Amino acid sequence: MRILIVGGGVLGTMHAWQAIHRGHDVVHLEREPEARGASVRNFGLVWVSGRAAGPELTTALRARELWQAIAEQTPALGFRANGSLTVLRTEAERAVAEAATTNADAAERGFKLLTPAETRRLNPALRGDFMAALWCERDAAVEPRTAQPALRASLRKTGRYTWLPSREVRTLTKTGVTDDHGDHGDHHEGDVTIFCTGAWLTGLVRELAGEVPVRRVRLQMAQTEPLGETLTTSVADADSFRYYPAFRGDALAELGRTQPQGDVAAAHKMQLLMVQRLDGSLTIGDTHEYDQPFGFDVTEDPYEHLAEVAGALLGRPLPRIRRRWAGVYAQALDPAAIVHRERLADNAFLVTGPGGRGMTCSPAIAADTARELGL
Repeated sequence: MRILIVGGGVLGTMHAWQAIHRGHDVVHLEREPEARGASVRNFGLVWVSGRAAGPELTTALRARELWQAIAEQTPALGFRANGSLTVLRTEAERAVAEAATTNADAAERGFKLLTPAETRRLNPALRGDFMAALWCERDAAVEPRTAQPALRASLRKTGRYTWLPSREVRTLTKTGVTDDHGDHGDHHEGDVTIFCTGAWLTGLVRELAGEVPVRRVRLQMAQTEPLGETLTTSVADADSFRYYPAFRGDALAELGRTQPQGDVAAAHKMQLLMVQRLDGSLTIGDTHEYDQPFGFDVTEDPYEHLAEVAGALLGRPLPRIRRRWAGVYAQALDPAAIVHRERLADNAFLVTGPGGRGMTCSPAIAADTARELGL
């Protein structure tokens, strides 16, 4: 079969990967010269620790194995099984972590509560004051800015993959799609078209699907100068417990009552996540904004908060921030849905709305699409 993929982000690229490795030919179209959306504006985290028990955790664990297997074929992904540490500074935070280690799925996640000494042996860069840390052995990381080009380079070697950037798809036909090139558009023949257009749900997608049941979420993040030493794990603060369903329960409710977030963190719905890039720099974030229209600018208070929290955990000033950005992702409205997947026509499907799970779960989501479509 000849498969058309519309959308060059990580979700579209993983659908291309699945199609190619199941023996099909792929034509991959992207409206920008290179993917510029949430797929490159994230932490590069393969984040198992916070996923909801049940299908979401199962999907994340499958994706984690797929990332590792794909990385064996594509070393340029920069995959590393580095795990994560959520650093705890109060008894209320420790209680949430301790409760997580007693859940039935704690072993699947690789949860373990560590003392400060055990934490520093695992990650010597954490020299600040804290009382414990939650270790998640199954978490991992890749390089988000280069993952898609690395995957495409690997796919091109098969001879069955064609990458067509700077082409916006305008129409869907019974035999493929037509883009915006030339007087009447170039037509691309295909048996099945899969739209993976991320938070871009206007234009042709709206014509075909109407109002898609997803919401858009805006975030702010940053990248620092190199740390000058190795951050051996990904790092989170305990505010992350408030945003990930794995930690819901009585202990988290008590944390909310006795330890409310500070004004800046609460106003911007913040957590600290911190990941070291291969060049030694740190990606830090993030905020969450749900009410549209979103602002067109980034605000400084969240960055000051992130620098303060990160510096307290590192026990040293955070390196100078050299890049700041905002991003927008699409999140399915159904909280039980890993992704929104629907048929648009006999020969076309839409896959969108993984939310903050996109980088983590995209390999498994693409595999599920392939099975559902009988590819």
